[in-house]
Amino acid sequence: MENNNFKGNLTFQFLSEPTDVNFGGKVHGGIVMKWIDQAAFACASSWAEAYCVTVYVGGIRFYKPVKIGELVKVDAQIIYTGSSSMHIAIDVFSKNIKDKDFQKTTHCIIVFVAIDEEGNKIEVPKWTPHNQRESQLEEYAIKLMGLRKNIEDEMKPYLE
Repeated sequence: MENNNFKGNLTFQFLSEPTDVNFGGKVHGGIVMKWIDQAAFACASSWAEAYCVTVYVGGIRFYKPVKIGELVKVDAQIIYTGSSSMHIAIDVFSKNIKDKDFQKTTHCIIVFVAIDEEGNKIEVPKWTPHNQRESQLEEYAIKLMGLRKNIEDEMKPYLE
């Protein structure tokens, strides 16, 4: 099952709003996480052509705050697929509307699984890298899977 690579990329752009504000006068981190989840869901469900659920969000790194009224860009890109899962790299950027260039504010990897109407996992099309950068991102996803396994093993005694 091969899919067109174009569907594996998605970008949202919008203005941050006054309702997104935290107590420090910047966009609340929870709002940024909501944007990440929405963009990743749109990317995953478009790729899978099915309903998808979030199963993992890892290593969210906030580099700089998003200010109220800035133009925000959320890039979502498939970087690895398993049989039913899709690993999506998310980068959030922002800029003053008067500025030329965006600055990266946030990065993370989010994993979605495609499911049917009964909640059972279903197969997703295989994503294949088409250039060196995409191959590096696929290697990054595979490396992170190994790190997550180690973290899960360490957490196991505390989850019961």
